[in-house]
Amino acid sequence: MANWKELSGEKNWEGLLKPLNGDLSSYMKLYGEGVQAVYDSFNPKDETLPVYQKEDLFSKVFMETDKLGKLYTVTDYFYAMSDVASLVDEIVEDQSAWFGYVAVATDEGKKVLGRRDILICWRGTNSVAEWFKNFQFDQTSASNIFGNTHDPQVHRGFLSIYTSPNSEPSSNKLSARDQVLNAVKILVNKPEYINEEISITVAGHSLGAALATLNAADIVANNFNKRTRSNKTCMVTAFVFASPKVGNEGFRNIFNGLSNLHLLRIENRLDIVTDLPPFEISYKKVGMKLRIKSHKSELFNLTDGLQLHDIIPESHNLKEYLEGVTNKSLKSQLGKTRSKL
Repeated sequence: MANWKELSGEKNWEGLLKPLNGDLSSYMKLYGEGVQAVYDSFNPKDETLPVYQKEDLFSKVFMETDKLGKLYTVTDYFYAMSDVASLVDEIVEDQSAWFGYVAVATDEGKKVLGRRDILICWRGTNSVAEWFKNFQFDQTSASNIFGNTHDPQVHRGFLSIYTSPNSEPSSNKLSARDQVLNAVKILVNKPEYINEEISITVAGHSLGAALATLNAADIVANNFNKRTRSNKTCMVTAFVFASPKVGNEGFRNIFNGLSNLHLLRIENRLDIVTDLPPFEISYKKVGMKLRIKSHKSELFNLTDGLQLHDIIPESHNLKEYLEGVTNKSLKSQLGKTRSKL
């Protein structure tokens, strides 16, 4: 894939969003499918134990294609802690749960993708404890991660999930942040990749999109995209689906000031989550935006009998997002064909 840098936002997707470029559409669907794999392997009976082992993840979960399993191999699973406030401890227990994985491009994947890509995928909300963290939307300082310049303030619940040490599983007490950064550091410095071009792609949906935003900025701000004893840095790109807002103007200023960092926010027309928390003054969005219409929101335009309360929850679903990306790409291609007639 000779144009991978362009698709990863090297020029902030200039000329690729309106109309939506077909290659970029396939690119986003690939990474969205990577996040969907986490949902499809989530075990509601024991949230610390995925249904499938990491070596089997891509071969066992349902996917539209088997492309992801040929391009990447999973190296690490990571877990995050939802530490619920003491006021509700008797109702909702603190919970450590599986949140996603780190993968790296196979040799075959490297040939197709054009580089050795490191992929990090974060899932969205799956438990009551995580819902409590979503609603903990007062801001707290993130200066311990991003420094004191600009006074970065972020969503308290998101930062807590990202940085809190785990109580389960017993084999790993590290925070989700430390687990992911350690895995990235090992892969970036792997001797076999020393002469290869490496990129880092972070993807997430909903709560996972917010965590992916923090994670991508953290990687660049703290030089985890740089090889040890080297000045060469890797491009870091985040594809975030249905993301709520993460931080304040200070966080956005820091985000915008980081080189080799790019983020594309995919927002569905009827998805209210993308405008939460509802505080325009204290919360600011980051990155570039791609607005889509999913099948459900398109249907809402055509059918008087459908109600918003039936459509809006579905409009947040990741599968609806991926269908919306497909629809937008098809319309773009149709528009090009008509313009030539």
